[in-house]
Amino acid sequence: MRTNLIALVLGAGLATVAAAEEPLSAIDWLSDVAARPPEPPRPSALETPITRSAAVEEITVEELDAPLRDAVGLLPAEANGFPTDLWSQSDTADLRSAMSAIPLDVISPVAQLYRDLLISEQDPPTDTDASGRFFLLRVDTLMARGAVEDALALINLAGATDEAVFRRFFDLTLLRGEEARGCAQLERLPGFAPSLQVRIFCLARAGDWPAAALTLRTAESLGEVDPVEYERLAVFLDPELSESPLPQPDGTPSPLTFLIMDAIGEPVPAAGLPLAYSHALLQPKNGWKARITAAERLTRAGALDADALFSIYGERQPAASGGAWDRIAAVRKLDAALETGGADDIASALQPAWQAMATAGLGPAFAAFYGDRLAESPARDRLQAIRIGLLSPSSEAIARDARPQSDIDRYLVSLALGQPDERVAPDALSVAIADAFRDPPPPLSAALQNRLDENRRGEALLVAMATIPRDKDGDLDSLVSALSLLRQVGLDDRARQIALHLMLL
Repeated sequence: MRTNLIALVLGAGLATVAAAEEPLSAIDWLSDVAARPPEPPRPSALETPITRSAAVEEITVEELDAPLRDAVGLLPAEANGFPTDLWSQSDTADLRSAMSAIPLDVISPVAQLYRDLLISEQDPPTDTDASGRFFLLRVDTLMARGAVEDALALINLAGATDEAVFRRFFDLTLLRGEEARGCAQLERLPGFAPSLQVRIFCLARAGDWPAAALTLRTAESLGEVDPVEYERLAVFLDPELSESPLPQPDGTPSPLTFLIMDAIGEPVPAAGLPLAYSHALLQPKNGWKARITAAERLTRAGALDADALFSIYGERQPAASGGAWDRIAAVRKLDAALETGGADDIASALQPAWQAMATAGLGPAFAAFYGDRLAESPARDRLQAIRIGLLSPSSEAIARDARPQSDIDRYLVSLALGQPDERVAPDALSVAIADAFRDPPPPLSAALQNRLDENRRGEALLVAMATIPRDKDGDLDSLVSALSLLRQVGLDDRARQIALHLMLL
């Protein structure tokens, strides 16, 4: 019995070993979910192998599924206009290096392109093997950028059957409020020895509080639990044991520690935590203001779609004024005008709503949500409605019906149609964009051209995305090269979206 109990609590002690064996893509805030059981002793290389039979041993053939794991995706490449061999001439280390250079705060259309690349079915890199390193790199990148649903969906397709993938699966289910799934999957994994924290959490989640308490007391008596963790888990099992506030975790807590601290009434502020933690605050059990703040943060990063944000906005009436409350009030007024008002009423409500959302970094979500509605409204010919429509997914259709009245609007419409008119370009940015769209295309930078020549197109795309500026004061030469590359690999529509975003926001 004592041996079994020690096995249950060794997870925390072996966390360092497990972390050392994680693939290079690993993020640094994963929960300590399970410790690998000790390997049987291996015979010395000097020993002669001994056989006990002259019979030919049966050979078991098992197909390695890791290459398929590296290639798994939520959508066929063609669905997003990608070729299927974007990664096939690159190795994982080079792709990791290119991905690490892309900042978290890229503009919205770049974030969307990056997300689509990561979830696309693709031929795997040249060095794909049983470790599934590229799959884990994609999952970790999505997690780091707050795309929790996409990361979890990829794991659901590939299967959470080994420790490296399961750790991510477990944490993602916690952040999604689906902890029952994580604990249930753990029970189905033979050979896993749950860490103390996970064992107690899952026992309590299943309602077996006596077993959870016994596990914790036994671990304490064996000296296998840190005093701070012991106190945290003890209060989690019995809140009445808390006599004073518990110390906040050092650094970034794991998702499991984050949830336990919240459960015992000592929540860790999410503002400075990785984006993925904001998903935990979207759960209905949290207050409306906390959910709005989390939703806006995720939306700015491109990790939450516009429908989800505006659904949370519409749950109830603003409780006060200022900040998010003013944004919600302005959006509500626009909704009412779109329902019953004429062109003047809509135009009057549109300007403050757009200003409030754009100032808060939520302009792309506003355009995605309202662009089509404005294009079908009585105010469709108003200047602001047209410009917002050009930022929406329907920009090309809206441009075809637009009747621009000024040079800048003529330029914007021509850009949305893929043929920016340099004769009416109003500034240096618009001239640079027009240069990127001319035929034949301008020369690429050496970094992009070399990768393109070697058919490392996915890698070239990643390098290009890292150089796209966030505003019109950025490096225009890099922008021209990046937009030209997008067009040369068949992503002309993505180039237009990026260019319109820089012009209008």
